[in-house]
Amino acid sequence: MEFREIYCSNCKKILGRYNIKFYSDDKIGEILNTHHISHVRNGHQVTIRKFVKNTRS
Repeated sequence: MEFREIYCSNCKKILGRYNIKFYSDDKIGEILNTHHISHVRNGHQVTIRKFVKNTRS
């Protein structure tokens, strides 16, 4: 399963993880601007990165 993570380098924590199947790049940008804008305003370095979770049966 593939996800996109919103990661704050200053806090060294994941702010959110969103499934690529349901959230497009535009939606991720919108979420970043509405929910995680405080990190950006405080001058933190926020990145969007791809995360692949291996599912084993």
